[in-house]
Amino acid sequence: MTRAALFDVDGTLADTNHLHVVTWWEAFRQAGHQVRTHDIHRAIGLGSEDLIAHLLGDDRDTDEDDALSAAHSTLYGTYFDRLAALPKAGDLLRSLHSRGWRIVLATSAGGAELEALRRAIDADDVIAGVASADDVEQGKPAPDPVHQALEIAGCEPQDAVFVGDTVWDMQAGAKAGVRTVAVLAGGIPRADLVEAGAAEVYADPAELLAGLDGSVVGRMERGE
Repeated sequence: MTRAALFDVDGTLADTNHLHVVTWWEAFRQAGHQVRTHDIHRAIGLGSEDLIAHLLGDDRDTDEDDALSAAHSTLYGTYFDRLAALPKAGDLLRSLHSRGWRIVLATSAGGAELEALRRAIDADDVIAGVASADDVEQGKPAPDPVHQALEIAGCEPQDAVFVGDTVWDMQAGAKAGVRTVAVLAGGIPRADLVEAGAAEVYADPAELLAGLDGSVVGRMERGE
């Protein structure tokens, strides 16, 4: 049986959510928009176009979207050589791989950003593939990224677990029919993650790693 552990990256394996908040805030500011950092934080995890629509509304000037996204990418790119993995993120992926799980990333990051994130996590030797926003018609909270990750893993939904840090991750996983696990490292409250479908919630990758045997991972391995 093929089992797959699917992972969001920002805020789940890498400590980057608040960098995204600051750089999106600055991109909006430069374009003349005042957007609260709290609201930006709650939107992190959406693809760029969806994030802009979520924060500025459907009546915005959509001709500005590309410039906003490019500004964010440029600002965020200044951090590429300093991105940090969350505690034990790489060890968690390696431990799951050693237990027979196929590891696939499901992320809205791509290109140089994804390369920087993978360098920070430092576990390419056990990552089977990546489902990025470029591979699907709709990003999270639609299930498309999770479906794509399942296809890469060669795994059925009932044999997979998806680990993320936002309500968008939990909603995408639930819609795709996989078991969902949340981490608090991205800054979203536990209650919101549970309401969105999280079966279990851990502080960060290190806590999940320490509790693997008693987690949904261990129960799936035991056929429970």
